[in-house]
Amino acid sequence: MKKTFVALMLCSFGNAFANSACDVPKNDFDGLYCLNKVYHEADDELNEKYKTLSGKLDANGKKALKAGQLAWIGERNRNCSKREGTEFYVNLDCATTTTIKRSQFLQDRIRECVSSGCQNSKL
Repeated sequence: MKKTFVALMLCSFGNAFANSACDVPKNDFDGLYCLNKVYHEADDELNEKYKTLSGKLDANGKKALKAGQLAWIGERNRNCSKREGTEFYVNLDCATTTTIKRSQFLQDRIRECVSSGCQNSKL
């Protein structure tokens, strides 16, 4: 029991340290690491919602969802990234915010499907 408690305390301190490290990053690379973690989580959530919604749609709805998602990806890329010669820049704050908004849009469509039926016209 005592070993388990110590292990839990160490895990708790480790999480607290990780959280505080992202609260005040020491340099740009630490900040980038933290932003990337948040973006990755938002992207995972988006993918889950896309999969859930797709599973509720008929064939026409799935086509509309895919077309809408591809259009959204293009818009996200135009608004949140740029190329300059061989260099490529991504604004992770923009990408994260945009991804969270799209995820919310998909969640709203899921809610519609469950409550009143899927509306392909909104996809």
